[in-house]
Amino acid sequence: MIGLALATHVADATVWGIDVNERAVLLANQNAAALGLAGRYRAALPDEVPDDLVFDEIWSNPPIRIGKQALHALLLRWFPRLAPGGRAVLVVGKNLGADSLQRWLGEQGFPSVRLAGAKGFRVLEVRR
Repeated sequence: MIGLALATHVADATVWGIDVNERAVLLANQNAAALGLAGRYRAALPDEVPDDLVFDEIWSNPPIRIGKQALHALLLRWFPRLAPGGRAVLVVGKNLGADSLQRWLGEQGFPSVRLAGAKGFRVLEVRR
C-alpha cells in the first residue's frame, strides 16, 4: 500500500489509508504495527475518519466501476476535506472515463491538470 510506503519514507507525515474493505483495513493496520508505524499510519473505514480531519494530500486510484453517481459522491465527500494549498492525485484509466472525469471535476469547482499519461492511464491533479 502506498500509504505505508509514505509513512516509512516521510518522517513527519501522518498517513491515513481509507478503504471500504474491513479486511484490508485490518491487514494494513497490522502491517503498520509490524513496521513500527502505528503512531503515524492508520487505516480506517470511511465512516471512522473524524469529520473535522483535513488532508494535505489525497492519493487515489478511484473505484471507477462503482458507477458514476457513487464515484461522484465519493469524490465530493473527500475533496472538500483538502487543506488550503492541498492536492489530490488520481490515477484513472483513459478507457474508464478519465477525460470526462477531469471535465466533471472542473464543473464541480475542482479544476484539475493532467500530470502524466501512459499505457492508457491518466494522472490527474486537483489543487485546493
